[in-house]
Amino acid sequence: MTPRTAAKAGKTRHEAVSLATVARETGVSVATVSRIVNGKSGRASAETIARVAEAIERLGYRPNPVGRALRRRTSRVVAMLSPNLDNPAMAAIAVSTEAALRKAGYVMILCDTHDRPELQDDYLQAMRDQFVAGYILVSAVRSRGLEQTLGRGDPIVFVARRNPLGGGAYVGIDNRAAGADAADFMLAHGVDRPAVLMATENASSTAERAAGFVERLVARGVPEDGIRKASAPGLSHIEIGYAAARNLVQDGGWPRGALCVSDMIAYGAYRLAAESALSIPRDCRLVGVDGNAINHWIAPWLTSIRIPYETFGQHVLEQLRLQWSGATTSEIYIPHQPLA
Repeated sequence: MTPRTAAKAGKTRHEAVSLATVARETGVSVATVSRIVNGKSGRASAETIARVAEAIERLGYRPNPVGRALRRRTSRVVAMLSPNLDNPAMAAIAVSTEAALRKAGYVMILCDTHDRPELQDDYLQAMRDQFVAGYILVSAVRSRGLEQTLGRGDPIVFVARRNPLGGGAYVGIDNRAAGADAADFMLAHGVDRPAVLMATENASSTAERAAGFVERLVARGVPEDGIRKASAPGLSHIEIGYAAARNLVQDGGWPRGALCVSDMIAYGAYRLAAESALSIPRDCRLVGVDGNAINHWIAPWLTSIRIPYETFGQHVLEQLRLQWSGATTSEIYIPHQPLA
């Protein structure tokens, strides 16, 4: 191996070693390694500090200048990655967060991932190249780039959908509780055999809404095999709602009521109902989740669990500030508005 080849191999080896690599090697958390690297050992014992220092030297770990800039907040730019910005719920989260960041002196860059892991990774890398101060991931999906971002310990807040890799700062509602409230509403209005409409590739948030709905119905005496479920593939919830409703009807006709795990799915189901000369909500009561502001104008027929997206921004900013200061973050559950 020539000196040039050896130097190139050594450089590649150093670049591949992250805080997560050192953490795995030493059996401590990434946060502990990060504090030791940055001279803030905290409650770490002398033995732990020595073990981490030895691993850093042996593995050839070198602090990344981009990661260092993130931690020191030399940038006033924050990146939000969100899917399907044509969804009013995603837009409402972006508006709330941008306003809170702007008031605090930050600028927000907004990227649409279209729920695709490769686009999410492209944006994560592009924003890292811009030395952003942190990331806000709305409805994140599992991806290699996300794993690497978490491994570096970069500031990141998950919104609406919890971290698909587990842990981390989160801002959203209790989706199971929302589903349970929808079940109580259905039963209170005499719908004793409601159905569920959802996506085939169900995200954790919408899957939890459906699960909470079914669990509450069963707990209140509805046989689980009597709760019809229908889904359809795709990324557009409005198209999914139309196709899922069609599948449901073909498999047994219209139910007296159905939980649509998002307002957009309810819009799609309503289109099929209109084509079938079915009156909503007289013939079939649809319950959505989001409480989009446009419902008053275009969907007065829809009963929807309202999520106060306008309050999300301040909580997201607080979660970022905790990470910038090195403090512990948590999962913040914002109460949804109960159905009347």
